[in-house]
Amino acid sequence: MLNGVETGVVLWVLLGSAFGGAARYLISETVARGLQERFPWGTLVVNVSGAVIIGAWFGAGVGNPVLQAGFVLGFLGSYTTVSSFALQSLLLFREGRWHAAAGYALMSSLACLLGAAVGYAAGNVIAGGP
Repeated sequence: MLNGVETGVVLWVLLGSAFGGAARYLISETVARGLQERFPWGTLVVNVSGAVIIGAWFGAGVGNPVLQAGFVLGFLGSYTTVSSFALQSLLLFREGRWHAAAGYALMSSLACLLGAAVGYAAGNVIAGGP
């Protein structure tokens, strides 16, 4: 135990984080290179897909606390990235691309909220909910 936290749970979070970070890098870079991006599409794709996944997870009602720690905190916490979103928005703004910065911030926020809602509804249906 580490300060009252089970070591096994910490290891699952660590493992999930490693895979989530690698997945974020691979997907974000693949999208960026494929689009020869001047706009942060890679981060947008990662964050929206992460929102859909977390919505589906909770919509399905997966309640195992160890799996939840490893997948939600570890994998998704490392996969999605608010810090990259914030930096990319700032850089667009500093480049004088005000419309792109505002559009990116608005699109990211709305798309992630919509993605979480769609994922939640899909997870609920898959789990046999209403």
